[in-house]
Amino acid sequence: MNNEKWLFTITPKNNLLKIDFKELWRYKDLLFLFVKRDVITLYKQTILGPLWYLIQPLLTSVIFTLVFNSVAGIKTGEIPPFLFNLVGITAWNYFKDCLIETSDTFKKNEAIFGKVYFPRIIMPMSVVVSNLLKFGIQLIILIAFYLYFVLVEDYVILPNQSILFFPLVVFFMGLLGLGLGMIISSMVTKYRDLTFLISFGVQLFMYISLVVIPLSLFQDKGIEWLVKYNPMAQIIEMVRFMVLNEGSVSQFGILYTISCTLVVLFMGILVFNKTEKTFIDTI
Repeated sequence: MNNEKWLFTITPKNNLLKIDFKELWRYKDLLFLFVKRDVITLYKQTILGPLWYLIQPLLTSVIFTLVFNSVAGIKTGEIPPFLFNLVGITAWNYFKDCLIETSDTFKKNEAIFGKVYFPRIIMPMSVVVSNLLKFGIQLIILIAFYLYFVLVEDYVILPNQSILFFPLVVFFMGLLGLGLGMIISSMVTKYRDLTFLISFGVQLFMYISLVVIPLSLFQDKGIEWLVKYNPMAQIIEMVRFMVLNEGSVSQFGILYTISCTLVVLFMGILVFNKTEKTFIDTI
């Protein structure tokens, strides 16, 4: 009789909602390795390197300010249009990057998944963490322009006291992108067309997420329902309220965003765990 004891036993998941946190902790070094890979290799062979983290939101904010505020005449109240747009774009970029990069998890990493075992959910988690570092860099630029408008241009802009909950809002924004990304990544294994549609769809989704268009404009046009049930619109409005003390945050918006995020994450884990069993045969 063989009494040899194995250190690890790899078996199929029976519970589709199960996440083995002890196993994830054992693979924490691998998680940090993937994060390092994502941060370093993305702009490794570019001339400007990590400066693209700063250039992208700045150029986007300038273009949106010219198009939507100068040409289209959209007003942003007492807040400078550029700063109004920069706050929305900075928050949106974190969600967008988490969603798009996570949505290609299985297809992009099929070579690794087919050769060695590790908890598959580590891969989308590493995307959320690496984008958090990029988000932190972009926040520095946001703070710099915030101080410029306050100290140099003499705008009276004070953050709301609820800014203490800003890390919590960012946390839920990452979870929402993670959940949606895992759902889409599971669908991409069978429906490759989603790869081409996701970028286009996210771009359209941005315009009903209050990134550059204030909530007051939707209310004036009588189409507030377009953003009321959009969790990202609620999050962007929360961020502006915290940072610029602009707009308002309702109890419904907070509870709806939390509930929607948890449901999406729940569905994402369910679909992701189910797909990881058979995706290698269909990818």
